[in-house]
Amino acid sequence: MAKWLKRGRTDSEILKEQTHLSETVSEIIRNVEAQGDLAVRTYSEKFDSWKPESFRLSPDQIGKIFDEVEKTVIEDIKFAQEQIRNFAILQRASIRDIEVETLPGVILGHKNIPVNSVGCYIPGGRYPMVASAHMSILTAKVAGVKRVIGFTPPINGEIPKATVVAMHLAGADEIYILGGVQAMAAMAIGTKTIDPVDMIVGPGNAYVAESKRQLFGRVGIDLLAGPTEVLLIADETADAEMVACDILGQAEHGPSSPGALITTSEKLAKETILEIEKQLLVLPTADIARVAWEQNGQIIIVSDLEEAVIEADKLAYEHVEVLTQDPDFFLERLTNYGALFLGKETNVAYGDKVIGTNHTLPTNKAAKYTGGLWVGKFLKNCTYQKCTPEASLKIGEYAMRLCELEGFMGHKEQAALRVRRYGNVGTL
Repeated sequence: MAKWLKRGRTDSEILKEQTHLSETVSEIIRNVEAQGDLAVRTYSEKFDSWKPESFRLSPDQIGKIFDEVEKTVIEDIKFAQEQIRNFAILQRASIRDIEVETLPGVILGHKNIPVNSVGCYIPGGRYPMVASAHMSILTAKVAGVKRVIGFTPPINGEIPKATVVAMHLAGADEIYILGGVQAMAAMAIGTKTIDPVDMIVGPGNAYVAESKRQLFGRVGIDLLAGPTEVLLIADETADAEMVACDILGQAEHGPSSPGALITTSEKLAKETILEIEKQLLVLPTADIARVAWEQNGQIIIVSDLEEAVIEADKLAYEHVEVLTQDPDFFLERLTNYGALFLGKETNVAYGDKVIGTNHTLPTNKAAKYTGGLWVGKFLKNCTYQKCTPEASLKIGEYAMRLCELEGFMGHKEQAALRVRRYGNVGTL
């Protein structure tokens, strides 16, 4: 039976924090809806001390930024985007339109139609999330979205130049330096200077995730990708240094980022706690990582690998690293995760930045019902149907009876009209 060597915050504590956050987000959205650009500008100045003449960057501004960014940085971004693009292209090729004759004269099909316009949020704040540009803007373009706009916040009152480079190279049609809930609301609702989009995507902090939740319905969203999560599943073959390193590597995202270890080895569990304390003494981002670990860290000791699968599926974490003798055991059995990292040779940082898979992934147990962002998220699977007169007669007879069974007499008449119209088709 599983036992906890360390637990994070309780559900009631998290719920209390979420209630206050939800009210704050609602107020900002209402004000943007009522006041448009004025509210956007007010919140930008309040939260980011950012009040440019225009939030949208001009082509000249973008060109100047490229001149100021080191060539090696641009080449690194291009390499990463090549990996993400290649995988996205292969994913797109796996999604096919179909048209089949299911009965004589009955033609059914579906088309995968790209969303017309998408707004992509590229997080900033403490860190410039350059890679998020590849994951959202580039993927949307591979899917065939006509208009893709990107929003990213200023960092300490400055334009995040490398992020802008990544957004432009990814194919953004419009680039805005604007962050937070006000950016999400502007994309979804629109203002005089910002045309609204049909869908908003991208990761972000708890406020960004909550704004997506509240805006869903008036626009589509990819998923609720809130504070990052990492779970390591390890047996006695793993070492505490690697486990601790990979937990803290995600904990530095923010103080609300959960990190967990599920292990069959109590020895490894105890060594990991000591190793985390050791690494926190030298980690440059320890001020954030320590809070995340102390408030949200978990260690679960299980009796065997089968129990590890059960506990991991309960957590349904965003990132799951498997450091065991046989990682494929979990590839075959796990069902609830955002992305899997199999074996000690790979890690979450690879997936986050460069390897080719998408890093916008489900959090807060959303992995129980959805995967992460990919080209398919930007496509609408739309069905269609066609019938010959003979097929309409056959289907209509069944439809009349089934509609009457449910009491839908208007529906029945739609079918009956065709039956009467095409009932003598064979004698014409």
